[in-house]
Amino acid sequence: MNDWLDEINWNADGLVPAIAQDHETGRILMMAWMNREALALTAAEQRAIYWSRSRGKLWRKGEDSGHVQKLHELRLDCDADVILLSVEQLGGIACHTGRESCFYRVYREGAWQTLDPVLKDPSAIYASHDAEGPADE
Repeated sequence: MNDWLDEINWNADGLVPAIAQDHETGRILMMAWMNREALALTAAEQRAIYWSRSRGKLWRKGEDSGHVQKLHELRLDCDADVILLSVEQLGGIACHTGRESCFYRVYREGAWQTLDPVLKDPSAIYASHDAEGPADE
């Protein structure tokens, strides 16, 4: 039943990088890791579920913040070692810093420059919870 999971080239830790992309704009929102269970649950529940390396447990995106990623499509790259999730980002914020995307800095003139504004203060997002943490957990 989960033969499709056997086609993935999991890394030595049993993980695969997963890139979340806005299904309408194509903007890359974040990158995180998935294990076999996270990917199977993502497909079953039609929402992004990742593996938190720092916490050593499943991380349902938006469980604390409310910024759920509703799944529209799953894709696998040619080497079968990267997952692409086409998602609807509920609340318009994917990054734990309160920005639309985790990719808010651009390299220009020898330095990283911040382009995107904070849409909501992270302390307001995670007032009663620990921050979801960096997307690459």
